[in-house]
Amino acid sequence: MERAEKREVVSALSDVFAKTGVVVVAHYAGLSVSEMTKLRSDMREAGGSVKVAKNRLVKLALEGTDAQGISDLMAGPTCLAYSDDPIAAPKVAVKFAKGNENFVILGGAMGATVLDAKGVTSLADLPSLDELRGKLVGLLQAPAGKIARTVSAPASQLARVFSAYGSKDAA
Repeated sequence: MERAEKREVVSALSDVFAKTGVVVVAHYAGLSVSEMTKLRSDMREAGGSVKVAKNRLVKLALEGTDAQGISDLMAGPTCLAYSDDPIAAPKVAVKFAKGNENFVILGGAMGATVLDAKGVTSLADLPSLDELRGKLVGLLQAPAGKIARTVSAPASQLARVFSAYGSKDAA
């Protein structure tokens, strides 16, 4: 690799560390090409990416970024999994690690926070941003649905509801 290519790689990695929500560092020694391709496609579906780069270039790219604390993890055959969503990359990496003993999660970074392997696993256990949005929409729609069912009920059922509320206040 020539110097210009190395500069481009360092520049690209610096942008990744500056703009992504989370970075997961893992050892991948012993993974076959098909397993690595599966990891890349799973990560792409979740909205993330997997990058394998020389540790020295990654350490250079980490200088001056919030994720600088993970430079100690860069030893041996390491790969980086990253995503804008702080849950996507850890979730895919942990799921992949459970199925492949050769893929070992070392740690990661979420902004300026350095995570160990347990931290990455706990991040993976959290619901994703889309799941949280779905729960929030469900919570917001529940009262409206109850009101609509009550209003559309026949008059006798509505009278029973008012009677129940009246007796509840009296008690």
